[in-house]
Amino acid sequence: MRNRSLREIDDFLGSAHVFASAVTDIIEQRLLDNVVEGQVTASQMKLLKLVATTNTYTLGDAALFLRVSNASASKTVDRLVRHGLLRRIEDPRDRRVMRLHLTRASRRLLAIYENDRHRKLLSIFVQFPDEELRRASELLDRLSADIVDHNSNPQELCLQCGIYFRERCLLRQLVPQNCFYQRALKGVAPTPQQAGCR
Repeated sequence: MRNRSLREIDDFLGSAHVFASAVTDIIEQRLLDNVVEGQVTASQMKLLKLVATTNTYTLGDAALFLRVSNASASKTVDRLVRHGLLRRIEDPRDRRVMRLHLTRASRRLLAIYENDRHRKLLSIFVQFPDEELRRASELLDRLSADIVDHNSNPQELCLQCGIYFRERCLLRQLVPQNCFYQRALKGVAPTPQQAGCR
């Protein structure tokens, strides 16, 4: 029975890994390649989505969200600024802090990307009833919560949902997590430890 359980678990984890790869490689990357035609990379799109969702962010926040060093995040921001897709604006309260804002061009690009993404996702998921998707989502969240809970540090920033910014997150309810999305909505700055290079 134990071997059979492990085999079932391995099969499930293999399926989850294949699903995650399909989302990343086919839905996200291929859609990005088709829609924006090389205008931005995946990490640049991720940063644009972060700024769009939160309206304004600092370079340190961008580095934390992208899980890169401040220097690497700065290069990503520089490229987006050069291409007219981001603006840096000095914080009036602290001149050392530069806030990031979208431009008209980046808003147009994001709108095109999101429209195509929604159309693609709806065509893929049309065969699955909402309730079935909700149950699958809850199962994955419960399993993720059990995995995360064993290694959880409530002070660490949770970046598990990536660019999907989930308002309703079972993981956040089950395991004490410092949610990036919720912090962004509340305008809470990361601690110096969280904002350090990774």
